[in-house]
Amino acid sequence: MQQANPLKPLLGKVAIVTGASRGIGAEIARVLADAGASVVATHQHGSKTINEVVQQIEEKGGIVHAMSSNVVNEEDCENLVNETIEKFGKIDILVNNAGITKDRSFRKMTKEDWDAVIDVNLNGIFNTTKAVYDHMLGQKFGRIINISSVVGLAGNFGQANYAATKAGILGFTKTLAIESASKGITVNAVCPGFIGTEMVAAMPEDVLAGVVARVPVGRLGEPREVAETVLFLLQQSYITGQAISVNGGLYM
Repeated sequence: MQQANPLKPLLGKVAIVTGASRGIGAEIARVLADAGASVVATHQHGSKTINEVVQQIEEKGGIVHAMSSNVVNEEDCENLVNETIEKFGKIDILVNNAGITKDRSFRKMTKEDWDAVIDVNLNGIFNTTKAVYDHMLGQKFGRIINISSVVGLAGNFGQANYAATKAGILGFTKTLAIESASKGITVNAVCPGFIGTEMVAAMPEDVLAGVVARVPVGRLGEPREVAETVLFLLQQSYITGQAISVNGGLYM
């Protein structure tokens, strides 16, 4: 039997990471590539940052293939899976990270705001998982990680649409884990708190200071801390249906 490489625990694995052009998704792609996986990093058409992510991975000797894909579009998701299998022969890992926000108080929230966030954050996870699921069943192995949020656990002012999707992801994760456990497929969720991404950094300084003051460890999280939690879960065969919080104690 071939010995696992402790420095490259995902060597030989193929991973799809959606929404990998920036922030948490980009860091997940980098960490999985560092761990030896061949990574398909998806991005929205016209992304200006995906090339930088690809370059960073390749400079460190990693294997990465960038692909434009819209998780809302079922045909795009099927093409993503087919192209990945054509290029790498299989898919072992799916990290559902793609997501958007359209924040307003509920009184001001429009149906368009609601539908847009539901489409990407919740329907998108259905589409990508549906596209890859039969392949994982056929090979009797798969690791699916869904990126939820502390907001899906605790709620947050002005984010009724976002919170609904992130809470929905948790229910989806637990149910799919039950259905998949006997088939060699684990399904888990990671719930980041406030992480130091470009999106969070763009918050008004006083608002950001108020956020940090609520976090018991006294700082924002780092994207790598989320990515390394994903990496840990991908190496486990007896952890499934779980929601792992990476939030500095903000919500316990």
